[in-house]
Amino acid sequence: MTDALTGFARNLNWTDVPQDTRDVLRLSLLDWASVALAGVEEPVSVAVRDMVLAEGGLGAAYVFGADVTLPARAAALANGSTSHALDYDDTHFLHIGHPSVVVFSATLAAAQQVGATGQAFLEAALVGFEASCRIGAWLGRSHYEAGFHMTATAGCFGVTLGAARLLGADAVQMRAALGLASTRASGLKAQFGSMGKPYNAGLAAANGVEAALLAVAGMTSDADGLASFAAGHAGAMDAAAFDGMGQVFVTETVSHKLHACCHGTHATLEALALLEVDAQEVTSVSVAVHPRWLKVCNKPAPTTGLEAKFSYRMCVALALSGLDTGALDSFSDANCTDADLCRLRDLVRVVGDAGMADGAAHVTVTCHDDMPRQSRYDLDQPMPLEMRRKRVLAKSGSLIGPQSQTVWQQVQDLERSRTLDSLIATLF
Repeated sequence: MTDALTGFARNLNWTDVPQDTRDVLRLSLLDWASVALAGVEEPVSVAVRDMVLAEGGLGAAYVFGADVTLPARAAALANGSTSHALDYDDTHFLHIGHPSVVVFSATLAAAQQVGATGQAFLEAALVGFEASCRIGAWLGRSHYEAGFHMTATAGCFGVTLGAARLLGADAVQMRAALGLASTRASGLKAQFGSMGKPYNAGLAAANGVEAALLAVAGMTSDADGLASFAAGHAGAMDAAAFDGMGQVFVTETVSHKLHACCHGTHATLEALALLEVDAQEVTSVSVAVHPRWLKVCNKPAPTTGLEAKFSYRMCVALALSGLDTGALDSFSDANCTDADLCRLRDLVRVVGDAGMADGAAHVTVTCHDDMPRQSRYDLDQPMPLEMRRKRVLAKSGSLIGPQSQTVWQQVQDLERSRTLDSLIATLF
């Protein structure tokens, strides 16, 4: 398994990557940049950025919200935390993790350190994307249900491979890097709803860069680090997770967030949007989702905007009231105490249904006429690429305004760019 991963990481060739995979990766890069730029003043972003700026060090990579360069590891830590601060980044349901916030934060930092071309950066990012999702699937739901945050654990391993590729690691060094990552990978779901969650993403990005740097410098480690990690962290070690690696690209099935809240609530919101109801007429709402989501985003009575992002009941109340769940300011502390919203919130009942797919939701709304209105939505159903592009571009525009078009143009030009200078100048 480790040999297969390191072989994939070292030998991936951009010309062999399907066009749809490239297109989705570029959209994820735009999405990542947009949520990061929009999140620079979030408390967790400021705290981590201030810490790494105070520490200083040999400049290699830029940090969102600052105009100086810092060591690649520090930049990865700050940018990973910042880009996940709004919890508005993409999710992959193959392993229930957020790939982009870890992958792009780490690989862009490493790419700046070595002066990589645009294509080399994209190749490394794709390696990190594919590896983190497949390693997460290999670790399995047992790992997730035991309380580990896949974004941080599987993500750390994936970006270790992406960063190691950029640093020119050979097969032995890549194996060593994975072994080092196995003793650094960490992150708990218990942090959900707090600033610890985005910090998990930053740690994963930083740990991956660190492991790659040390391995290339000659540091050795447990040769079977991945297996050792899985054995100690409730890993299922499902070998089928790596079937087709290098021929079938799972990046294409990443799900971009189109609502500014936990991705576990999105199928519910999409299903609700298919129904036409008057909020004043609603007497009850029933939401059925897979039981695992009840531990993630089912805060019954959130008191802060951050907690509201992890509350089915408040998300439904916002949507029924006509508030835009794609807008950041809809998830405010004030809305959590608004009398009308709380009335709607208290009409919502959330139940677990083990027969539901991870990305699915079934919504039933009953009004004063006692006629139930039902709708179902599954995030796994393919969204046409052109529709995906339109919605991600619209989201980006709502987050960062006219800068969105400039960033998108730089992202589209990356394959032909001999340096990352133009992209860096646009982002930082």
